[in-house]
Amino acid sequence: QVQLLESGGGSVQAGGSLRLSCAASKYTISIGWFLQSPGQEGEGVAALDSDSSTTYADSVKGRFTISKDNDKNTLYLQIYSLKPEDTAIYYCAASPVRWPERRRLSQDVYRDWGQGTQVTVSS
Repeated sequence: QVQLLESGGGSVQAGGSLRLSCAASKYTISIGWFLQSPGQEGEGVAALDSDSSTTYADSVKGRFTISKDNDKNTLYLQIYSLKPEDTAIYYCAASPVRWPERRRLSQDVYRDWGQGTQVTVSS
């Protein structure tokens, strides 16, 4: 079991940037970011594994960057060029095991979830 706490969300103008953080109570093998919105419930947007490999949804490549600080057990999601359609609740999720890259944006591979942080982008 791992506790996850997201922060860094807020209201921003389209074209702006945000950095989301996810503080974990302990080290996790695999971790990722998901979003929940009326149009994209539970969509995986970015994932990072223990080998430092990254996985991104096609819709966010070039704008979203996932990273982590192992010493702080903290995951980050840097978002540039925010669009109104990025408006959602963003959740981080963790798995105690490694998964193939093709599975890392699927909700069902993760067992621990944070409460989410709201991102609102105005046009």
